[in-house]
Amino acid sequence: MSTMFFSCIKKKEMEIKSSISEKTIKAVKDSLMRKDSNIDRISKGVEQAAKFWRKEDGADSVFVNFCIENFVPTGPEYDTLFDKLNFYFENIIGSYNQMSVELMRNLHEPRGTIKPIDEMFGSWDVTAHFTEDMFNNKIAFTVLLNFPHYTLKEKNELAKTWSPRDWGKARLGDMFVARVPSDLLLKATETNVKGGNYIANYNIYMGSLLNDKKEKLFPENKVLISHWGLRDELKSNYADTALGLEKQEMIYNVMKRIIDQTIPTQVINNGSVLWNPANNEVFENDSKIETTPEPNQRYKVLLDNFKALKALDGYYPYNDNFISRKFDSEMEMAQADVEELFVSFVSSPVINDIGKLISKRLGRELRPFDIWYNGFTSRSGINEADLDKITQKLFPDNVALKKALPNVLIKLGFDADKANYISSFIDVDPAIGSGHAWGALKRTDVSHLRTRIDKSGMNYKGYNIAVHEFGHNVEQTISLHFVDNYALNGVPNTAFTEALAFVFQSRDLQLLGMKNNDPLAKDYETLEIAWSLYEIMGVSLVDMNVWKWLYEHPKTNPQELKEAVISIAKDVWNKYYAPVFGVKDEPVLAIYSHMIESPLYLSAYPIGHLIQFQLEQQLEGKDFADEVLRIYSLGRLTPDVWMQSATGKKLSGEALLNASKEALDKINNAK
Repeated sequence: MSTMFFSCIKKKEMEIKSSISEKTIKAVKDSLMRKDSNIDRISKGVEQAAKFWRKEDGADSVFVNFCIENFVPTGPEYDTLFDKLNFYFENIIGSYNQMSVELMRNLHEPRGTIKPIDEMFGSWDVTAHFTEDMFNNKIAFTVLLNFPHYTLKEKNELAKTWSPRDWGKARLGDMFVARVPSDLLLKATETNVKGGNYIANYNIYMGSLLNDKKEKLFPENKVLISHWGLRDELKSNYADTALGLEKQEMIYNVMKRIIDQTIPTQVINNGSVLWNPANNEVFENDSKIETTPEPNQRYKVLLDNFKALKALDGYYPYNDNFISRKFDSEMEMAQADVEELFVSFVSSPVINDIGKLISKRLGRELRPFDIWYNGFTSRSGINEADLDKITQKLFPDNVALKKALPNVLIKLGFDADKANYISSFIDVDPAIGSGHAWGALKRTDVSHLRTRIDKSGMNYKGYNIAVHEFGHNVEQTISLHFVDNYALNGVPNTAFTEALAFVFQSRDLQLLGMKNNDPLAKDYETLEIAWSLYEIMGVSLVDMNVWKWLYEHPKTNPQELKEAVISIAKDVWNKYYAPVFGVKDEPVLAIYSHMIESPLYLSAYPIGHLIQFQLEQQLEGKDFADEVLRIYSLGRLTPDVWMQSATGKKLSGEALLNASKEALDKINNAK
């Protein structure tokens, strides 16, 4: 998961009514057209500047004078204005980002007990007054006047003739399309940080879990965060032919307790008691004790995020609600289109055929947690304890991982100069949570790779996550340092950084020097991607439909929300998973922590997987490093334009489904 920034704020027409008359707008346009022949640019610029001009900004005469004095005609001076704005915004936004990293270190890194003062500073949004200040000092109006905002449709159509500088100018036009009160922004950030802290400290002590025979199945020192650690532990046990299935069933029971909130508060982040998640009994000093279920805190966090984000709705003229802001504006993909893409994929008959193959390989009927089956690739045939020994020796601490980064890139085909350059802008920090990548937003700063590192060194799970996050960091560095201009930095949306992170993560064993000589290895890898996509698309469908439900029931409470989430999860399961798994009413799709702490982020993962597959097809037979540098230096184009420029094809699930069908045929015929 990566942290992104360069999207600024927006405000609602019924909340902000322009104080500028149509007569004044026409007069300004007529005046400026004597300076510049670009009628469209002048018309758009004047109209959008007028749209956000309030009475307190000045009378009509002030607006007229401002436009005449600050409109810059097309030509050398216009190019100079563009370059200067890039310089100023890189320093402002980049410094804001740098401050946020430092203020949140005690929340993100294991630096001792988190105190209230840490949460106060960590939840302070240093950017909250940025937009307000830019409007008050009229810098925002200068940008609005000179750099038109284009719709998604316009961007895609004009892309054929746009240069990278044209794209940068268009992205400047996206910066100030709202005026949101800073107190609401601060509240939303504070709420989100508190939710993130709740998730980051939601650990299960696996060595304290009991089966019905009161036996322990996990090492005493194994502590796993929900949901990432639980999921990855479940995955790793496909290699354990002795106790693997029993351990997986135990983990699944833990997950269900978290989802329905029957999990005792006494076992959350606490290893001093013993817990049987199957019957929910808790023991202390060999005696059963009374417990208290978690009081729907999971759903209160989700609801608080909804309320804080809904409070911003009235200030966005182009997006009626957070769902629209997230998809139409931030992702630049319509929510309905994304949902249709996902439903089409998870409904494919190919998925059912993959499920049959998995059942055959397991020698049993599928269980709900087999959505995380990872037995197609070579890593699943290697005992994780052996992998732990390798990674713990190689990476005893974050310093060792930092030193290894250039060599990782060299193994992937980067020359030494590029490998050292990119790695020099990446720091490695230990993480409290599962790990993340926080990108820099100015070229003199560094991005941060964070992953869990135990006292005994980095285990395989931590290494696997670290390779994923390193992929993010490489994208963050390339798309900042190698783009044409600062306004164009980044990628179309978070799915595109997830794609490169997945590309890196899929090479984790290769980077450890482990090779797979199986002639069907590529086919198995294709099936793994398809099955993984099947899983995360279902989770994303739950996420999207929960937010639709929230907007339909804005006065809900945590109990009602919990019931709705579970109902939606079961409904999605029954439609698209029960036909494959043979069991109904399973709630497993509601376990993801992202849904609680990162509103509507989950869709980035399946889209990222689809992009990953098309990227892998593009990378095949080509120089890996050269292609990654070429593709990720394109910058923040729209998704459609980026995909066409990167791979020559539109985003689709068909390529992966077709490849999966071919892979199934080859594998089944080889048996």
